[in-house]
Amino acid sequence: MIQRKQTVFLLVAFILSAICLCLPLAHFDQGIGQTGALYNLWIVSPSGTHQYQVWALFAILLLTCPITLVAVFSFHNRKTQSRYCLFNMLLLLGWYIVFAVFATGLKAAAGNLTYSITAVFPLVALLLNFMARKAILADEALVKAADRIR
Repeated sequence: MIQRKQTVFLLVAFILSAICLCLPLAHFDQGIGQTGALYNLWIVSPSGTHQYQVWALFAILLLTCPITLVAVFSFHNRKTQSRYCLFNMLLLLGWYIVFAVFATGLKAAAGNLTYSITAVFPLVALLLNFMARKAILADEALVKAADRIR
């Protein structure tokens, strides 16, 4: 199972998604010395209170984690595994759409918004899911070609 390169891609995508769930995505300034942070689950305002209006980011990214693990452990059924990868890619694209909406609204309200490197992790996970799906489909084509030879 771990020998296949798509398993490594999926495990790294899982790790990046899990890290992104915990770390801040962006920081914003509301005046001199007043900074807040945007996480997947909440926004920490400069006063230290938590506002949970960005919970959708957390929910979408939280869905991708178990789906990635299910894809890793469904290596016997390559078609299903490739579907899980495709569904993960769609979820991660949806995450970026929701993130853009919230970041635009926060930028309009706060003014200065600086993105963290953590905001790139779902994009890397999306690319890793794409590469894993491509390798899974290549394995499936190889198995079909071997079946034709027999």
